[in-house]
Amino acid sequence: MHTKIDVCFVNADSSLSSYQDLASKFAAIEPPTWSLLLANSMRKSGFSCSIIDATAENLTHEKVVERIAELRPRLTLFVVYGQNPNSGTINMVGNIECVTLLKDAHPNFKTCFVGSHTSALPLEVLSNSAIDMVLLNEGVYALRNLLLSDMELELNKIKGIGYKVNGKPVLNPPEIVVPTDRMDEDLPGYAWDLLPMRTKPLDLYRAHFWHTEYKQESRSPFAAIYTSLGCRFKCDFCMINIVNRVDNDRGVSSSNSPNMRFWSPEFMLREFEKLAQLGVEHLRISDEMFFLNQRYFEPLLSGIIDRDLSLKMWSYTRVDTVREKYLELFKKAGINWLALGIEAGSREVRREVSKGTFQLDDIGSVVNLVQQYDIGVAANYIFGFPDDTFQTMQETLDLAIELNTEMANFYPFQALPGSPLHVKAKKEGWELPDTYQGYGFLSYESKPMSTKHVSAAKVIQFRDNAWKTYHDSPRFLSLIENKFGISAKQGIQELAKIKLRRKILGD
Repeated sequence: MHTKIDVCFVNADSSLSSYQDLASKFAAIEPPTWSLLLANSMRKSGFSCSIIDATAENLTHEKVVERIAELRPRLTLFVVYGQNPNSGTINMVGNIECVTLLKDAHPNFKTCFVGSHTSALPLEVLSNSAIDMVLLNEGVYALRNLLLSDMELELNKIKGIGYKVNGKPVLNPPEIVVPTDRMDEDLPGYAWDLLPMRTKPLDLYRAHFWHTEYKQESRSPFAAIYTSLGCRFKCDFCMINIVNRVDNDRGVSSSNSPNMRFWSPEFMLREFEKLAQLGVEHLRISDEMFFLNQRYFEPLLSGIIDRDLSLKMWSYTRVDTVREKYLELFKKAGINWLALGIEAGSREVRREVSKGTFQLDDIGSVVNLVQQYDIGVAANYIFGFPDDTFQTMQETLDLAIELNTEMANFYPFQALPGSPLHVKAKKEGWELPDTYQGYGFLSYESKPMSTKHVSAAKVIQFRDNAWKTYHDSPRFLSLIENKFGISAKQGIQELAKIKLRRKILGD
């Protein structure tokens, strides 16, 4: 007889919808960060928790439902985020399928959703008949208070949740997010021990292919971790800050909540030490702006060096926040890659979507500077911004080829739910995807926005051709072979042979 637990955190699998044929071998498999954070927070409050990660264990939706039935949780919480900004939306695919099966089999089980898409469109999510409740924003305090309740008669008293009254979705007044001065106490680290494993901790998770210098055999075990939450910038295409929302207005976007919060360096060092003790070498620092505030990153990186943790890490930054005086510290601490949001080759296009905050012209000098410290550059580019033309998209590709970084991501532009551009698109009546899959960067149903000058089909065709052009480039392949070896070059060539199918192109 199984003991009934308080809450089961579920990460249903959407990898095939997200990555097509890249899913089986090349896509990363990240630990479910927010399930881990919420579970540890709830355990500190005295609640029993479990995590089911279908992606890591390759579980069908039917098997997930069986697992939930065995656990008999008071609440089943589907935590829908992911490794890319669009993942909170496209990962709704598998989670909606799974919760529907669960509700059909066990109609009395309480179901709830939380995540970036839910924060952006809570009433839309709640309108699904299989979903009983939603948590607004990150849901830490709302979840705790929900579990303290009977989950029936007291729902109207709980801030930060949505539920149904006579079948109609309603939202209660919002709850606050965890403030910086409470981060160490109310989001007290990660419940790593609740994750599934094969023979050792985190061995079902694998790093991004490039993170391990394109070596497949080095990709596991792998972990991802936040040292801060949020971003202070207000780029029109980004929805990262939507989980900070503290109001229920329909027109709210991530630009309404440009808030950053930090765990203390001392607290985070214990998490880094814990992962090193678990045998993790490859680690993603998931912060949107890790390079931004030296008050937090400097003691953290110095502490990693002092403890000789031997981690191989990567982190994000903006081109205009890179400062040379810290690059030696980054490298010495084990940050071997910096992911740079270059976005567009045209300064005018870039300035429009970043609200004038990104004025730097000489991107090449920043890339070269980073590489001088033996730090690899993972450059991120986007095709199909509202003002993009074929010429400006070609400028972006030309810039990517000129910079010839060790890794490059090419994305089709999406007005992601939660972003200011999604709010504007709804208001202006612009055509948006009518499925979750449509918001996928690499999905079959991917349907980016048309620009003022280029159709959606032409945008995605340009993106796919650009990706192939870059990764087939002799100059790029020579860089990879010289820096990482012949096997790395061969791995990229194998990757480049995989052709994404696109519905919009008639595939």
